[in-house]
Amino acid sequence: QVQLVETGGGLVQAGGSLRLSCAASGDTFKTYIMAWFRQAPGKEREFVALVNKSGGTTRYADSVKGRFTMSRDNAKNTVYLQTSSLNAEDTAVYYCAASDGVLLSTSPLRYKYWGQGTQVTVSS
Repeated sequence: QVQLVETGGGLVQAGGSLRLSCAASGDTFKTYIMAWFRQAPGKEREFVALVNKSGGTTRYADSVKGRFTMSRDNAKNTVYLQTSSLNAEDTAVYYCAASDGVLLSTSPLRYKYWGQGTQVTVSS
């Protein structure tokens, strides 16, 4: 079972940037579709971004497109989420997740492995 650990969250002013990282254990990282989800208090978990197994294809939620960039480094077993132009609505716990399926799904139901989350708080 792959273990995922997110880092890089914190407190940032509106308009600022953060880079989130997710480090994966094991030697099967390149076989997973990877995604970022986020969950704000009292709200459902929502899709943020995904990247295919090779890193050549990304998808983004409309709410973050143009502001966030997802990437992966298979040699380092790590995925990244570079955020910019952060606003208060970006405040949430950000989770990385891995799918061993074959479809580029935005549904959390398709992701088998999850990290513990990292808190991003954007001050107004």
